[in-house]
Amino acid sequence: MKYVPWKLDRLDDLINLWNKELSEEFPMRKELFVQNSFRDINVFEEGSLIAVDEEDQVIGFIVAKKWNDELDVGISKKTGWIQALLVDHNHRHQGIGEKLLNHAESKLKERGTNHIWLGRDTWHYFPGVPAEYKNTGDWFERRGYQYNGEDFDLDHHYKASNRIESIPEKEGVEVSLLKVEEKDPLLSFLHHSFPGRWEYEAIQYFQKGGTGREFVVLKKQDKIIGFCRINDSKSPVIAQNVNWDPLYQGELAGIGPLGIASSERKHGYGLFIVEAAVAFLRQRRIHSILIDWTGLVSFYNKLGFEVCKSYYSYQKYL
Repeated sequence: MKYVPWKLDRLDDLINLWNKELSEEFPMRKELFVQNSFRDINVFEEGSLIAVDEEDQVIGFIVAKKWNDELDVGISKKTGWIQALLVDHNHRHQGIGEKLLNHAESKLKERGTNHIWLGRDTWHYFPGVPAEYKNTGDWFERRGYQYNGEDFDLDHHYKASNRIESIPEKEGVEVSLLKVEEKDPLLSFLHHSFPGRWEYEAIQYFQKGGTGREFVVLKKQDKIIGFCRINDSKSPVIAQNVNWDPLYQGELAGIGPLGIASSERKHGYGLFIVEAAVAFLRQRRIHSILIDWTGLVSFYNKLGFEVCKSYYSYQKYL
């Protein structure tokens, strides 16, 4: 057995291993894997590694990330992520996973990282360890990772025969899809109200050709006071809430993130903008909608969304 660098020429073997082990719960597509684990500027190749057997077959890998982008959106350069760690079930209990993890942690520490999250990375697959793999969480705990709570994905399935909702209205505000010429006001709103990951994702969205159809915006007196991201198969990127589209019959759409300016909360605007987001997606004849990585279960229950996946959050300080 040997360990080789993280290279795109191993793509097919990496995807085959993923789907051999995880396809029932998390089926991987080539375009998704390339986007999230190779094209993301924050992939830390030095800390990522592939394990191969004597016949040069891929039997394990780890993908590490650290903040490499020159954009300053408030994400610490001392934060790192383990996006994925996977070992073929026929080769477990041989120290391969530990070797991969030690390599990633060591390289991240050398580069100034002092805090590691499991998942939650830019262009992530998971916001933590999927509940289906609780033993994996236990494995990480034995290696110094601390449990940090639980997050959820929720979904809702509409019958094709259901009435297609009209866009809701609320006195004093208006809701609409973002126009491309409103790009700068949206980015300014995000920078001041939600700096960090949500701002970064919006910047990247426009860099990749986004035109605005993926953002529902809430305005008061023509000023943006809230937003909600929506994603479908026509979006310029595969967003995290449609990662697992192959699990669904027909097209899957995603809702989130969403945010309301702090000065405008407690007026019911949050629920209102989600209702509008659902209506816009339903007008596109989409019948399955997913909301990812949230703890606001009771909030989304009000609109009929129910938990479909759970994740255990873990972090480690080096």
